[in-house]
Amino acid sequence: FTWWLVKNSPGTAEPRAPKTVRHEPDYIMESFTLQRYTADGALAVQIQGAQLRHYPDTDLLEIDGVQLVATGQDGSITRATAKKASAKGDGSEVKLEGGARVVQEGSDLIEPMEVEGEFLHAFLKTKQLHSRLPVRVRQGTSELRVAALQVDNLKQVAVLGGPIRMQIQPLKKK
Repeated sequence: FTWWLVKNSPGTAEPRAPKTVRHEPDYIMESFTLQRYTADGALAVQIQGAQLRHYPDTDLLEIDGVQLVATGQDGSITRATAKKASAKGDGSEVKLEGGARVVQEGSDLIEPMEVEGEFLHAFLKTKQLHSRLPVRVRQGTSELRVAALQVDNLKQVAVLGGPIRMQIQPLKKK
């Protein structure tokens, strides 16, 4: 609440000289937990981390030691962890770096799907996931290893960069 109050309080009426915008954080949070709720009061997103920094010149958030849990409208749960994350202020893009791991669990999935790599770039509004570095995708006992990845969930299209190594096993029914 204090952060919101300071950000939304009117300033003094005196004219000020224009500030030189530098790439320095305007606020920092240590050992934090942020939660966003839906209109009906259900938890939509929870983000935890060791440190968060906001840069006003680019409206960029940087998070060290990030742990994210998001609940979709269909009840699916996405869990993500990484050593470092950076996100646009509007929440449209998130980059996970260093031991990035995303696990998608949902009622329509027979088994959870796990994506791991050193770099994952998620475009949340367009439901896309990209990586220019090697990625491992696992579901049950099936595994896919690719040198690069571009997934468009809305179009149900995946572009895999080689070399590609794949082991596919039948999924077990619940």
